[in-house]
Amino acid sequence: MRMATKIPPPPLSAFVDMLWYWEGYATGHALEHVLPTGTMELVFDLHGGAATVAGAASRFFTLETSRQAAVLGVHFKPGGGFPFFGRPAGELCDQNVTLADVWGRAARAVEDEVAAGTGPDDRFAVVERALLQAAKDGFHRHRAVSFALGEFERAPFADPVAVVAERAGLSGRRFAEAFRAEVGLTPKLFCRVKRFQAVIDCVGKAPAADWAGVAAHCGYFDQAHFIRDFREFAGFTPAAYLARRGEHKNHVPVA
Repeated sequence: MRMATKIPPPPLSAFVDMLWYWEGYATGHALEHVLPTGTMELVFDLHGGAATVAGAASRFFTLETSRQAAVLGVHFKPGGGFPFFGRPAGELCDQNVTLADVWGRAARAVEDEVAAGTGPDDRFAVVERALLQAAKDGFHRHRAVSFALGEFERAPFADPVAVVAERAGLSGRRFAEAFRAEVGLTPKLFCRVKRFQAVIDCVGKAPAADWAGVAAHCGYFDQAHFIRDFREFAGFTPAAYLARRGEHKNHVPVA
């Protein structure tokens, strides 16, 4: 198996968390739940298949993993995908579309060049050039969305969304519209996903967890609410997640 990652240089680094590359990766299971992170992803099939744009997800989705993968991906930061795909991120929520759906005929040339690359660095360079070209209209963020993301990233369950909207200088409705257009989720849903991810991070690779303590630490004041949110986002109870999880915290084998 061959793996590589890269953090791109500015201006892409403000929007892209990392580029990643897997080749010859076999999971040993046929299906897995991919858990929501509040971010978008662009994935290239190095065997020549169509590249896929995955919008920000509001719940888990099931991924087939039965064959060896040779893939390259772009993992965007929250709100980081919006400059590159020519449409509001909210339109891609819970959607997996082909790159051709958003880039048109230009997608095929990029897919072919990525597939023909001689290694991770060569392929990363192709993708970086393509992203820069796609964002030729600029890398401007809505100031209120940028402010809110900073607040939510520091403490996704601290201040109510209405308080953050007021501090950002927008009405609740206008703030929600601007946030969803760039991030893909409503502010409240984004914060729920971030709180769920805080739970996943808190558990880490520990063999057992004090779920009541974890839930309280991550801002859940009602155990029933915690269980309901966890099942919605993961497709499992917390205990089942702990028993099933594998090497990657957000990719959980199911079959």
